[in-house]
Amino acid sequence: MHTTPHPALSPTQRGATLTVLKHPKLLLIEILAGLVTALALIPEALAFSVVAGVDPQVGLFACFTMATTIAITGGRRAMISGAAGSTALVIAPLMATHGLPHLIAAVLLAGVLQILLAVFGVAKLMRFIPRQVMVGFVNALAILIFSSQLPQLIDVPFAVYPLVVVGLIIVFGLPKITTTIPAPLIAIILLTAVTIYAGIKVPTVGEYGDLPHSLPVLSVIDVPLTVETLKTIFPFALAMAFVGLVESLMTAKLVDDITDTHSNKTRESWGQGVANIVTAAFGGMGGCAMIGQTMINVKTGNARSRVSTFCAGIFVLVLSVVLGDIVARIPMAALVAVMILVAISTFNWHSVRWSTLKAMPRAETAVMLMTVLVTVGTHNLALGVGVGILVAMVLFARRVAHVVTVERAVQGEDTVTYSVNGPLFFASSNDLYYQFSYSDDPKNIVIDLSNSHVWDASTVSALDSIIFKYETLGKTATVFGLNEMSHGMNNRLSGKLG
Repeated sequence: MHTTPHPALSPTQRGATLTVLKHPKLLLIEILAGLVTALALIPEALAFSVVAGVDPQVGLFACFTMATTIAITGGRRAMISGAAGSTALVIAPLMATHGLPHLIAAVLLAGVLQILLAVFGVAKLMRFIPRQVMVGFVNALAILIFSSQLPQLIDVPFAVYPLVVVGLIIVFGLPKITTTIPAPLIAIILLTAVTIYAGIKVPTVGEYGDLPHSLPVLSVIDVPLTVETLKTIFPFALAMAFVGLVESLMTAKLVDDITDTHSNKTRESWGQGVANIVTAAFGGMGGCAMIGQTMINVKTGNARSRVSTFCAGIFVLVLSVVLGDIVARIPMAALVAVMILVAISTFNWHSVRWSTLKAMPRAETAVMLMTVLVTVGTHNLALGVGVGILVAMVLFARRVAHVVTVERAVQGEDTVTYSVNGPLFFASSNDLYYQFSYSDDPKNIVIDLSNSHVWDASTVSALDSIIFKYETLGKTATVFGLNEMSHGMNNRLSGKLG
């Protein structure tokens, strides 16, 4: 998952925008990466516009405003944001039932909600995502990127196949000779020239929809400012805010790993919110981080700064409005070759090696597989990550529950001591009640928790039940050895839980 460092940048400077601007070679790398990314953004934006049920320019303008805004406000350098498929799926039903004005209002509200979520520290929850969920996320992403190219290879003219093969040879082979110019850019230019001058009839970018012929302008949110309107758009806005943040923060973490750098997830959270607000102001459909295009920018283009992200947004606008007639003639075969490269380079092949699977605990492998299966099955990255985290939590709780041990030791004729070892919480404390010999024990029972810790109310309730059980038998049970935190929780809750 790691790539070579950005040329001429030290670990502390790597990706710094000012450093890039001072070095012409680095600046060229960033600009070319932005250009390649923009060429991949346009057909995606057109396709996702169709998914959302909006005019193509609504998706293209969203890519322009999202990318240029997040280049300034975002916390992860070189990450690309635009009209993403996940958010398009969320807001498509609203568009179908209430139209574009309500959709724009929902995008605006989603941006506000993302800023609020950033303020309340939702980005800090990223540290609770297990590594195997992240691996599953990456592998599922690669599978989705690859599978999304299959429709471009079914029921198409035969000429598409040799064009894709030539494109693959270029994108995989050219970097072994030179990396001065991104191989995907060469593939796109060459295949476009061949199809135009040879008159080869194959599917092109223009077949996804008409490209805009004018610049975006500020729009008015033309919906009634009523409680009814809020009730209508709020569920969609909330879903879009959460899905967009999950996908953006996961993508940011992925880029962190690839580039060996750290990013500000809280800033990325509110940056995404600002970008959506700006996008709504210009009549765009909103969005979030676009993983496939980010991989093109970071891994294929070797971009590391905000310059590439900003350029990608600018190029989307320029290519769509000024050079739309030329861009429309780019064969989809060229972009398919680029996206296959992205899919293969994104997949974590080490994670599926037999040596790795043999050494990995089964629970860890199960978490990865569940994340992949749910994500691929639903085409929803946020849902896949959520299920993966849930499975990881359940399996972790199950393992920890069996870590607790209870040792019984007789102290004289009328006293017995139970030494509890291990963390006590809802999973482990439920079995604690059954670890005592209530009928066989003498009059005095000491429960030693010196090597344990009380984490929650479930444990306090279990201790109360144990003590009460002994009391009904005319015996006395005493809890001993609580640390300060456990003692405080036990004092606050004991006898008050029913």
